[in-house]
Amino acid sequence: MGNSLLKNAHSLFESQFTLDYPSEMQELPDNYRGVHRLDMKTCISCSACERICPNKTIVMVDTETDRGTKKMPQINLERCLFCALCEEVCPTKCLVLTKNVDHQAYDRRELIRRPEELE
Repeated sequence: MGNSLLKNAHSLFESQFTLDYPSEMQELPDNYRGVHRLDMKTCISCSACERICPNKTIVMVDTETDRGTKKMPQINLERCLFCALCEEVCPTKCLVLTKNVDHQAYDRRELIRRPEELE
């Protein structure tokens, strides 16, 4: 018991391990994969991202654009592995993973991002 009390007392004088998020952000490595970004203007609706996704995270949905209705990727961030296969297979490179780590939600349905929300 005395040993654990000593460890607890010692921890009072150590530096803290957590950050004051969002005022302090952790430095992310160059190869970090965060929330997706979609360039709706260059998406050609090929569905390659949907077909390659190992978790069936991506579903092509009808989306209104200035050129009419097109099928574009909708992403369920709750299921996503952030493996970046969708980014690798995209022929126009319109779907990329960013360093954005902000994808918290109070309801699971908020983690399903429509194409308009990925811009």
